[in-house]
Amino acid sequence: MTPPFTAEQFFGVFARYNDKVWPAQIALNAVALVCIGLAFRGGTSAGRWVSALLALLWFWVAVAYHFAFFSGINPAAWLFGGITLAGALVFLWLGTLKGALRFAPAGGWRGAMGGLLLAYALVFYPVLGYLVGHRYPAAPTFGVPCPTTIFTLGLLLFASHPVPRLVFLVPVLWAAVGSFAAFSLGVVEDLGLLAAGVVATLAALVRPHDAGVGRSIR
Repeated sequence: MTPPFTAEQFFGVFARYNDKVWPAQIALNAVALVCIGLAFRGGTSAGRWVSALLALLWFWVAVAYHFAFFSGINPAAWLFGGITLAGALVFLWLGTLKGALRFAPAGGWRGAMGGLLLAYALVFYPVLGYLVGHRYPAAPTFGVPCPTTIFTLGLLLFASHPVPRLVFLVPVLWAAVGSFAAFSLGVVEDLGLLAAGVVATLAALVRPHDAGVGRSIR
């Protein structure tokens, strides 16, 4: 499927976005670091705050990126933004209001993959983009959909069970949709969405105490 815009138009959206919202990028990265610190602190109160900050990030993606900028080249941005807002409301409802999301340092494959995805979203994503020629401001920064999705899925791997599966729905859906850009528009750094989506889906389906070939999936 061919997108209704060119690669030049796509990266032009990032250029306009980064120019107009500066220095919000610094604040957004600070929010990400606070999320990580609170997640490792653990507890119900920290879980509520992490969920509130994740809701804020997804609200920003919907309004400040999809509605304000991406809609200028792609009418589907209104649909994408609506779905993204739904994801923000899920974090706000389940995590902040109901306290159903708690975070703690995780061991095993969840901890390893969660840490790797967080590092990829905040460090390796922009570095890889720079290496392949995507230079600021015409480059995706944290706070636009793809790196924010990778970060969110990485953080959810540190969520203590039971984890409401609904919180995975919108990020995993965007991981699938956003991977399209990696192949059709040459956004190599977005290939991390594929790994994030697969790992997060496994984390959502597989019980943490199940192991081996005979693990059950509920």
